[in-house]
Formats: sequence, structure tokens, C-alpha cells
Amino acid sequence: MVNRLRSVGSIPAILCGALGLSLALSGAVAWAQETFPSRSIEVVIHSKYGGGTDTTARMMMIRARHVLGIDMSVVAKRGGSGAKAHHYAKGKPRDGYTVLALTQSHLYTIARGKSPLKIGDLVGVARAMDDPTFITVVSNSPYTSLADLVDASKTKALSWGVAAIGGTEHIGLAQFAKAAGIKFKVVPFGSGAQMVQALMAGAIEATLPNVSEAGSQVRDGTFRALAVMTEKRLDTFPDVPTTYEVGYKVKTSTTRGYWVLNGTPQDRIDILSAAMVKAMKHEVFANYLKSAGLTVENSVAGHVVWDKHIKEEYAKAESALRDLGLIK
Repeated sequence: MVNRLRSVGSIPAILCGALGLSLALSGAVAWAQETFPSRSIEVVIHSKYGGGTDTTARMMMIRARHVLGIDMSVVAKRGGSGAKAHHYAKGKPRDGYTVLALTQSHLYTIARGKSPLKIGDLVGVARAMDDPTFITVVSNSPYTSLADLVDASKTKALSWGVAAIGGTEHIGLAQFAKAAGIKFKVVPFGSGAQMVQALMAGAIEATLPNVSEAGSQVRDGTFRALAVMTEKRLDTFPDVPTTYEVGYKVKTSTTRGYWVLNGTPQDRIDILSAAMVKAMKHEVFANYLKSAGLTVENSVAGHVVWDKHIKEEYAKAESALRDLGLIK
């Protein structure tokens, strides 16, 4: 009799389990069958509204909204050089409705163990900007070529301006110095703009500004660009040699793009990537890049290229940060 009661009593539990499984499966099927996107997409930035990352995102969204047929909004989660944005994203469904804007600072934060994420958690969606780095001096500098600068730096550590210790310029400089076998002394200024102003004022001997930061000074002759840290010469600065062509296989640039967390359905990543690339090839975004001395051809890229680029940038940053003693 007891066994019979236990058997009968177990029926509701079995039914409940079956019902729960059925609901879970139906929910997964509904999600898979949902037309994507069908509601607003959040673009999460790690910096202040009105800054470069915010402006680039909003310029992308002008046409991306039209292509996707939905609204998009910018959400700022500031703090920790990307860490707060990572915490926010980690608590959201991996459904393609939360997209994050990326700069290299996100990669440095992950490499230094200050993020809840690992590099494998990031999946690149689309690249918006690839802003190469010049090696510059002032126009009246005694160094008229990169060879002059390297020769001088073999015996004396020249003062180089960077925006921040452990930032993009610092990492690029460390890699270049290692390849060229030179000494250097870094002077952090807090921003690229202040770094450029310091060079103009003669407070430093060289610096590594992006094309968007110092293109106008290079054009008007205020700065002398000894090299651009790319493999190929820039169409916008055809007379500036590259680090590669003078024998140093080191490239550095500031990149901006978009990513989602690993686990987001691939078909949704593909939809987002195609829409963003199409939007950023439109003249609206192309003119935005042009105003910074950049081109669509060298900047905009889809999921496959951008995801590979992110992983390469991370590996490079991790190695440089270790050499600099900033990670173990």
C-alpha cells in the first residue's frame, strides 16, 4: 500500500518536470524562431557621452537603424577602463540585443585581470575605425628621419609622450623600442590631445599620435612624421614611410569597433555585422572618417576580419604589458 502511494505521489512530480522541460523547449524554439532584430538594440560604451567612442557609435547608428529596421540606443557604463561595461554585459542575455563598443582599453583591462571576462568571451561584430599611429617630432627637431631618431636613442633615452602608462601609445612604443633596440623614457599626459600639445611646446622630444590627432599638424608642417606604424603607406599621407618599409615589423593603431559575448547565435552576429558594415560604408559615416584623415577602405571591416584583429591585438598587448612589468 505504501509503495502504491509513493508511486501515485510521484506522478505530479513527473508531470511538473515534463511540463517544465516542455516550457523550456518551447521558449528556446520561440527564441530561435524570433525575427531578429525585433526590438531596440543597446550599444554599450565604457566612456562619457560626447567622447570619441560615443560619437563614433552614434555616427554608425545613423544608418544602422535604417538597415536593421529598429531603434538603437547608447548606454554608458563608465569605470574600470571597460570593466563596468563588461560586468553589465555579462548580466544580459546573449541574444544580440546588447552590443558593446570596443577600444584597446578593453583588451588591456582583460589582460591585466581587471575584468570578469576573458578574451575568449569576446566575439567581434564589425570594425568602425582603424586609426594608425605616427612617430612624430616637431618640424625644427634635429631628427629628420626615423634612422636619425633610432641612432640618437641607442645611447640616450629620449623623452616620448604617451597618453597613459600601459595605453596604446606606450605599448606601441615598447614594441618599436624592442624591435629597434633603443632606449626610451615615457611621459604620460592623460590624453592624446595633451600629448600633442606637449610636443608642440617642446616638453618632449617625440610622440606617437594617431592620424586623427595629428594629421593636421603633419600636413601644415608643425610636426614631422618620421614614420607611420603600418604595413602599407596611407593614401592620405603617401609621403610618410611605414615602419615596415624601414625594417621594423611593428604596427600600432587605435581601433574602435563592436562586439558581443560568446554564445550569441552566429546568425544574429552575421545580421549585425552585415548591417553595421553597410551602414559604415554609407557616405554619412565615410565623411565622418574622412574628417579624421581616415578611409572606409582601411577602417571598416566585418565579423571575420575584426574578430581576428581583436585576438591579434590582445596577444600583442598581453606580450607588451608583460615586458613592461604591468602583468606577470
